Amino acid sequence: MATSKFKFLKLLVGGVCAVLFSSNVLAQGILGSKHDMQTQGAVGSDEVCVFCHTPHGADTGAPAPLWNRVLDTTVVYDRYSSLGTATLDGDEAPVGSVSLACLSCHDGTQARDVVINTPGSGGHSVTGSPIGGVSTLGVLSGSPIPALGTDLTDDHPVSIQYAGGACQDTLADCDPTTAASGDPDFSIAQYETINGTDQWWVDTEAASNNTRNKTDMILYARSDYINAAGTGPSVECGSCHDPHQAAPQPVSFMRVSNAQSAVCLACHIK
Repeated sequence: MATSKFKFLKLLVGGVCAVLFSSNVLAQGILGSKHDMQTQGAVGSDEVCVFCHTPHGADTGAPAPLWNRVLDTTVVYDRYSSLGTATLDGDEAPVGSVSLACLSCHDGTQARDVVINTPGSGGHSVTGSPIGGVSTLGVLSGSPIPALGTDLTDDHPVSIQYAGGACQDTLADCDPTTAASGDPDFSIAQYETINGTDQWWVDTEAASNNTRNKTDMILYARSDYINAAGTGPSVECGSCHDPHQAAPQPVSFMRVSNAQSAVCLACHIK
């Protein structure tokens, strides 16, 4: 009996250590990066994740998990489509989806330390309040990068259908070699139903493995926007950027290195 208890204790301790190690590895992508608000002069909390996420009282309508920032849906953005570019053949939806989460800081309209649920007890406010009671960060500056502002006409289109709207229901819809609706200017997008939800991505591996990874170009379903062709996946900020990957390659927060334009060429066939 004593031996069994000892073995169980070893397994339990090993499991806890594995979880802590995994969490620590994930945190390394944020700690010390420009997404670590402590390095930007934040005062009022020594937490790292709280500036974006909260375990309780999150915005359930936000397109990002356990989102702890107020998403101002009244902000009007100038979209890339307003340029009237002749080669733009995809339908561009109003700016939304996960891009709104990124823009809650990067459009420079609200302070970076204003959150819904501040650390500790009694700090929940659906309209948001600064950590520590007074904002010490203010709005993001450095326009146009990293403060994009509300004029997105000089940025890669977000909320735009991938492959000109060719991708709709199956993998074949995105394959220019097998489907008339395919767009030969774009790479094939992979498709799978995960947890009952349509998921799309573009493999970045030299040999496509048909498996979604953090380093793939993630595409996003827009259930909030349906046009005559259906919904299909869209390109958003998170398609090319991973907010938890700070390793320079050479630009931080890219899903893969853009050496030899690898990010661009993952989707665009040129």
